[in-house]
Amino acid sequence: MHSMPRLSALLALSTALAGAPAVAEMNRSLNLNGATGLIDMPSGDAQDDARFTFSTALVGSITRTTLSFQITERLSGSFRFQTWRDWNTLFPTDSDKFEDRSFDLRYQILKEGAYVPALTIGLQDFTGNGTFASEYVAATKTFGDRLKVTAGLGWGRMGSFGGIGEPFGDRPEVSDPGTPNSDQWFRGEAAPFAGVEYKITDQWTFKAEYSSDDYVQEQERGLIERDNPFNFGFEYQRGPNMRYGLYSLYGTEAAFVFHLILDPKTRAAGGVMGAAPVAVKARPARAADPDAYDGGWVTQADAGPLLRKNLAKRLAVDGIVIENLAYTATTAQIRIRSNRIDAGPQAIGRTARALSHVMPASVETFEIVPVVNGMGASKVTIRRSDLEQLEYAADNATLLRQRVLITDAGPVPANAVGDDGLYPKFRWGLRPAVKMSEPLKGDIGLRLSASYDFRPGLVLSGAIYKSVFSNVDRSGEYSDSTLPHVRTDNSRYSKFADPGLEQLTLAWYARPAEDFYSRVTFGYLERMHAGISGEVLWKPVDSRLALGVEVNYTKQRDTDGGLGFDEYDYDVTTGHVSAYYDFGNGFLGQLDVGKYLAGDVGATLSVDRVFANGWRVGAFATVTDATSAEFGKGAFDKGIRFSIPLTWAMGTETRQSFGATLRPYTGDGGARVDVNGRLYESIREYHTQSLDPDWGRVWR
Repeated sequence: MHSMPRLSALLALSTALAGAPAVAEMNRSLNLNGATGLIDMPSGDAQDDARFTFSTALVGSITRTTLSFQITERLSGSFRFQTWRDWNTLFPTDSDKFEDRSFDLRYQILKEGAYVPALTIGLQDFTGNGTFASEYVAATKTFGDRLKVTAGLGWGRMGSFGGIGEPFGDRPEVSDPGTPNSDQWFRGEAAPFAGVEYKITDQWTFKAEYSSDDYVQEQERGLIERDNPFNFGFEYQRGPNMRYGLYSLYGTEAAFVFHLILDPKTRAAGGVMGAAPVAVKARPARAADPDAYDGGWVTQADAGPLLRKNLAKRLAVDGIVIENLAYTATTAQIRIRSNRIDAGPQAIGRTARALSHVMPASVETFEIVPVVNGMGASKVTIRRSDLEQLEYAADNATLLRQRVLITDAGPVPANAVGDDGLYPKFRWGLRPAVKMSEPLKGDIGLRLSASYDFRPGLVLSGAIYKSVFSNVDRSGEYSDSTLPHVRTDNSRYSKFADPGLEQLTLAWYARPAEDFYSRVTFGYLERMHAGISGEVLWKPVDSRLALGVEVNYTKQRDTDGGLGFDEYDYDVTTGHVSAYYDFGNGFLGQLDVGKYLAGDVGATLSVDRVFANGWRVGAFATVTDATSAEFGKGAFDKGIRFSIPLTWAMGTETRQSFGATLRPYTGDGGARVDVNGRLYESIREYHTQSLDPDWGRVWR
């Protein structure tokens, strides 16, 4: 083998380039696997904190689509979906196309310093069957502003060419595919890899690498020829969000990659376009106009309706609806529903300004109660004099927050003035919809939805979905799962329920006591299951901890998308006890313990990172008493999920978002009924830990 001389030659090239003049700072680039790296190999770099990337690469007959997220400054994760076309070229008994789904994790042990390289340890496809799994250690050092040099050591697939021995022993076969293959980690043959990145201009980068991946499976099947271990290519950076790459691989293959790079901490469209806020209306000094502070106005019979009407006119500009208004001579409590503004502090700030214009001068205290599904989520108490004093002060948001109280919403005041025209309320809409099941696979269609609010907290709603384009499995065949087919007959629902009734429910939301919230939902809960679902949540306004209990009784629906239940004749009672915890910095943890739709018992652990602008990225795993064999491919339920607010992307005021939950494989084990309006996510939006990170928008 001539691997070491070739490696030495590549490192010599990097040394020669190190003396190049400096230009703009180099980007932390991505490789064909959608992970931080060179071309086919990883590097020691890490992306900026919270960076979210979508990558799709074409390598001969291989297509790789990857979602990656920089979870913290040092830890990142990826979900990859790969297909190998013509997989049966030399083996006709196999299928025409092979698919593989995998998870990666990488951790940056050392950040780059003046003399120390960035050092990263990584696991690639660490829950698969071991065929494509790799482990690696990679170090990257920057020289000036043009050149980066990477060297590393790989195991598994990355140790398949130019090996230097087995420093940690033999690599065993995977005993339980779908679970973390820890017995293999850093075992077997180890092989070195290396590469350079040279920044030609601010847009163009040249890359070269020595690869330790021998593409054993692909070569055996005649899909790829590999004449040498060298890869070369050029990448073009178009603005901060797009990057393209074109490469020559192994002396025989061409490859192309596209990366979409998103930053949840900033807005793609810049600021949010909407109506500009009005200034706070200052009251006259009490000494100059003492009559203005006379509270006798509260005795006027038409004061309440008139004030409410004037407030409603001002708040309608921002899409804020007044549920009711209560007042005394010194205090006004207004309950609002924000239909358009996606930031709670901004809706509160706009409401406070409107109150300063409408309420008589004697009213010093504003109590603003955001309402979600008819329930008061919290009570934000603001002194009017603080608004007047701080509007133009430096760091006015921080100063105002120090004087604001956020407490439990409490009951609706007895003297509250409502609007007879607010309830009942009918709404409907016909909108395009995207249902994504895995990268580059999903369904695009139209959703007709409608709702009827009888009164606050009592809502009848429904939706019908019609597919327009789909590349998901629509074979219509029954699955071979040995568990009840509560999820694995998805292809039958996709084929026969088109169009189909997705949901038709009557939901009742209430506040049974201080710090408690409740929900009861009855009807066709989702496209596969119908029944009744009940939930109680304990969540104090200023607490990081919340506890909940949910109980469901469901029957499985027919696959034609209608109202029947005859096809499966399956019913089950499920339930979970849940604990939620806000760890700070946007990290939310959730633990659910109980019984699932297939009758299995176990627990689900999930961790999400939520950003002030509405972005959400998370991962989950469910382990139950269903065996790996019963679950099928994947061994247990696991996946990632993300939600991107349309306000972030378009810059317009809207509460709509786009999101998806992606699983490597869908099984019947660990499945829960999908009910709209679960309490925790609705309520926490207006609690302390959610309001504080975005409090700066209170003046916008």
